[in-house]
Amino acid sequence: MYKVFVNDKPIIFTTSIKNEENYPAFIYKNTTLDEVIYKLKLGKLQGVYLFSTNLPKDWEDFRMKFKVMIAAGGLVLNDNEEVLFIYRGNKWDLPKGRIEKGEGIEETAIREVEEECGVSNLEIIRKLTNTYHLFLQKGEHRLKETHWYLMHSTHQGALTPQIEEGITKVVFKNTEETILALQNTYCNIKLVYSHYKEMIN
Repeated sequence: MYKVFVNDKPIIFTTSIKNEENYPAFIYKNTTLDEVIYKLKLGKLQGVYLFSTNLPKDWEDFRMKFKVMIAAGGLVLNDNEEVLFIYRGNKWDLPKGRIEKGEGIEETAIREVEEECGVSNLEIIRKLTNTYHLFLQKGEHRLKETHWYLMHSTHQGALTPQIEEGITKVVFKNTEETILALQNTYCNIKLVYSHYKEMIN
């Protein structure tokens, strides 16, 4: 299964006939994607299932329709197992950013976390998941594919938000504070956190 968010509303690619969210379901091959995206953006649809009999093939077909922007970021824990959050655009978020030429994806993840948060001593523990969302750039929809890593940092000093990127706060949050932050974040960030929770349980 793949989820692609359009303004926090999901396009769910699936091979299952289960419809847990009660969204309308369409056969991928018979779907006009531009129409689905348009209705999601307008709020005429809250989400949609796209049924596939060959998920790898149809997913690749979907990706080929867009310019794909690769990004990477981290869910960073400190020694107290608190989670590192940034605050940008009136929402809590996790640090991430686009890959630069010549970089590996793990290098990107570490560099972006360091730059956006002023944090040091980062170590990647493992890959968590990938998330996807569509956004407009120069009048065309792009697909952003973000690779997420579970990280650890022993950083003890002050944290420095990257103001030029619109980040106004950087803070480690305990479990209670994290649950509150997740009430004011993006669906993709909730997915990343749920993958983390599943991994540790």
